[in-house]
Amino acid sequence: MREVVLDTETTGIEVREGHRIIEIGCVELIDRRLTGRHFHVYINPQREVDEGAFAVHGISDAFLADKPLFADVVDDFMAFISGARLVIHNAAFDVGFIDAELERLGGRHGRVADHCGVVDTLLIAREKHPGQRNSLDALCKRYGVDNSQRDLHGALLDSEILADVYLVMTGGQTALLLSGQNSGDSGSAEVGSIRRLDPQTRPQLAVLRASEAEMEAHAARIAAIEKAAGFALWSQPEAVE
Repeated sequence: MREVVLDTETTGIEVREGHRIIEIGCVELIDRRLTGRHFHVYINPQREVDEGAFAVHGISDAFLADKPLFADVVDDFMAFISGARLVIHNAAFDVGFIDAELERLGGRHGRVADHCGVVDTLLIAREKHPGQRNSLDALCKRYGVDNSQRDLHGALLDSEILADVYLVMTGGQTALLLSGQNSGDSGSAEVGSIRRLDPQTRPQLAVLRASEAEMEAHAARIAAIEKAAGFALWSQPEAVE
């Protein structure tokens, strides 16, 4: 399965007031493994960044002045996300802004839903941790994900962090926790710190295969079970189809 973890930064929080996307960051997962492929771009929004938004992400009007327009990057962006399942924290926000940008271009690309499924990690977190804080920072603390570099919001860094949170939150690792380990966030459990590794240099997992002697011992054990019981499910593949 191909998934794309996505985040955006914008000029403000309300798309209905004409606020625009200024940054898009995406990282690719295939079969729940980071591939190292990513998409990242800053965008000239053709309007000023609100002071409140600037305080969050630190991206200034001067920095964005020479950046491409959304129309200049839309083809590459849509090619990257098309056919994938998008993983987004508070998906309604990001998808709403992307759809608004697509609509400004005349709708020739359709809407996000025409190209991708969407998983909202905020909804997953609220279901798993009702009544608790479920911001990305809170989830990092809860699941032991390293966000020490996140002084300001940034779309690519936040998508990398969200990928780590998503994999832990949906992978069942919290079942291995000791009951006495608490993060201090509403009594939630904490796992060991997770740090992002370069997928190009991280070591491959070793695959241990049974030896010939182990295979013979396994076959003998199955034969003994079948002899004693008159039937062994493992030797009847059609019985479990």
